[in-house]
This record gives sequence, C-alpha cells and structure tokens, in this order.
Amino acid sequence: MSDHHVVVVGGGFGGLQLVNGLKGAGVKVTLVDRRNHHLFQPLLYQVATTILSTSEIAWPIRRLYADRPDVTVLLGEVTDVDTGAKTVSLRNGMTLGYDTLVLATGATHAYFGRDEWEPVAPGLKTLEDATTIRRRVLLAFEKAEMEADPAVRDALLTFTIVGAGPTGVELAGIIAELAHFTLPKEFRNIDTRKTRVVLVEAGPRVLPAFAEELSAYAQKALEKLGVEIHLGKPVTECRADGVRIGETFIASRTIVWAAGVTASPAARWLDVPADRAGRVVVEKDLSAPGLPDVFVIGDTASVMREDGKPVPGIAPAAKQQGGYVAKVIRARLSGKPAPAPFRYRHQGSLATIGQSAAIIDFGRIKLKGWIAWWIWGLAHIYFLIGTRSRFSVAWSWLWIYLSGQHSARLITQRETMREEG
Repeated sequence: MSDHHVVVVGGGFGGLQLVNGLKGAGVKVTLVDRRNHHLFQPLLYQVATTILSTSEIAWPIRRLYADRPDVTVLLGEVTDVDTGAKTVSLRNGMTLGYDTLVLATGATHAYFGRDEWEPVAPGLKTLEDATTIRRRVLLAFEKAEMEADPAVRDALLTFTIVGAGPTGVELAGIIAELAHFTLPKEFRNIDTRKTRVVLVEAGPRVLPAFAEELSAYAQKALEKLGVEIHLGKPVTECRADGVRIGETFIASRTIVWAAGVTASPAARWLDVPADRAGRVVVEKDLSAPGLPDVFVIGDTASVMREDGKPVPGIAPAAKQQGGYVAKVIRARLSGKPAPAPFRYRHQGSLATIGQSAAIIDFGRIKLKGWIAWWIWGLAHIYFLIGTRSRFSVAWSWLWIYLSGQHSARLITQRETMREEG
C-alpha cells in the first residue's frame, strides 16, 4: 500500500461509491461522517410515514468496510479545510492530513431566509428528521382523539406539506392513505377519514421536474386520495398553529417542509465560487477551481450537463460522480491519462403517489400507475444494501399491500406526551 492518503468527507451515495471504487488501488482511505450510518435517503419518507423502520434503510458504515483494512472510518464533523497545509479539521480538535480530499457533504433544508420556521416545519434529510415527523403525525391523531374543542381537533387533523417535489408528493400520498384507509377503525372519538392533507407548491404544478402529462397524472392521483393541493402561491408564514398561503391562513398543527435545500459549507471551507444554493462550481473533472487535489461531488457540487442544465441532486448522480472521481484518482496514481470530462447519464426520474401508483420518466418512455409502482419498488429494492434489507423492505411493502396495515407505527421518543408547539 502506498502512502497516498485519500480523505473522504461524507458517507452518502457519492462518498461510498468513491470508496468502493478505490478498492485495490493501493491507497489509504479515511472516511469521515457525522453519523455512523449510511442512509438510503430515497426511502426516508417511508420511515416518516410509518411504513419502514429505521434499520431497514440505514447501515453502519463500519460494518460496510469491516473487510477493507485500507479504509478507516471516523465519526466526526468537519469544521474547516486548510488547502495550503492540506489538512481537514474536525470539531473534536483532531486534524487529518490528506493527499487527495473528496467532499461529499450533501445538503440540508433551505427555508429561504426564514430559518425560524424550522422548529415548526421540519424537513426530511436524516433519520432524526424522519422519526420526528413520524412522532408528530402519530401524536396529532392521539391528541385529536382526546380533544374536546372542534376547532383544535380539526387543526390537529390537518397536515400541511410545503413543496410538491417528489418528497412532498410522496409524503402527502402516504399520510392521506394512512388517515383514510389504515386508521379509521382504530379511533373511537374521531373520524380519521375527515383528515385534511394540504400540499402547497409555489409553482404552477406538482412535480415540476417531470413531464407535464406525468405531473397532471400525479395531481389527479393525489386528489383521488383526498389531498388538497394549492398551486401558484408560496407559504408566507409558518407557525405552531398553522400556515399562511398568500393571504389565506390554514390551521394546521403538523407542518412538513419539502420546499428546498442548501449545500453544506464546503465552498466556504475551500474559499471557491458557489452557486445560489451554496454548491461548489466544480471543474469538468469535478475538482474544485484551482485545487486539483480537492474534489467535490453529490449535492455539494454544481455540475452542468452538456445541454446547459444542472445535474439533478439525486442518488444516481452522486454515485456516478463518486465512481468517476475514483477513476481520476486511480489514473493519476498510475500515471495513466485522465478520464474524459465527467458526463452525467440520466437513468430516469421516479416518484410514488401512495402505495399503488407511481410515475417514471425515462425520457422517451414514460410510465404511470400500477406498473410504474412495481418498477419503482424493484429498482429501490435492488439498490438496498444486503439481502436482509431487501427481504425486509419487500416484506413490509407486501404486508401493507395485502393487509393495509403499516408496520412501523410506533411512537418511541421519551417526550411522547410532552406538548410540542
């Protein structure tokens, strides 16, 4: 093994793909992440909506590399990068030297300058976010069951999702199904079928990244599930007791934010140009401008396609970038010519609407409905890590399909009955 040290910050899709791509390259790899697990983020909303448990979509990073002596895994948070000294600083005071640095630090929620909304309108990026949302959704029904005031009860049974991208649409569909089909027989004082699920989108249609025909299908499918859709007006206020859409106030005790993201502080650490969302504007080989030994990938990077459109912030894009940078590093170490500039290959866009319908956009081929849902499910099961996870998720979905009962409807936090907001 050579003395070349590759430090990878971030154990998401891009970071893991890069580490996997360096297997047998003869380098030392240190992988740093703030959490000890890799998260399959595309199914995070299913944890938030009681379909899957946390262990079904997350795996300890150390376990993934237990058989790779060239890989050292550290649980830590990066606070700064010194590109002159070629070091990375961690919050605990530790400093790591690097020969090659790869930043795959992802993104977090963007509240467009209204960060005070976050406590009452959590986003969905981590397992903690998912269990917080799950707790609030389930507690809303429990509190409504004991509430004597009709106005307060109605507010408890009103769930508002801000943002109608894939996450917002998927959350709205599952919460509506939970309320209208799963829970009605379990409560005595409330009729959960009267639950309002409100989906708010500032733009003119839901799923704006999809073709118009698929967007229209998704809207009709949501409305069939009872979702109330508000288009063309942004949310102007989020409070513990509700949201304001334009001039209209909707009393709602559970709000979920799915409207935007902002990149990690990587651009600030490196002191390089960034786009409006804070993503590093990278070179064609995904290196940071003026820093050939520093690469930025995934949601932290602003990468343009050949048609001038940005590469979407989705898992397949991050994986392609991680695999590409591994090839660049290998070529440099072996003295071989560098690979051609990075080229993103779009493999399609997918979104579900509840547990029986989905839309898939493969470009020329567009699918919707039941068959699209099955293809979506098979694709996600294929990319899960480990046979046990694939079997567990498949069984959870089959159980819900056959019985209509969600398998992870647990409120587990200590503050179960503490008043929130």
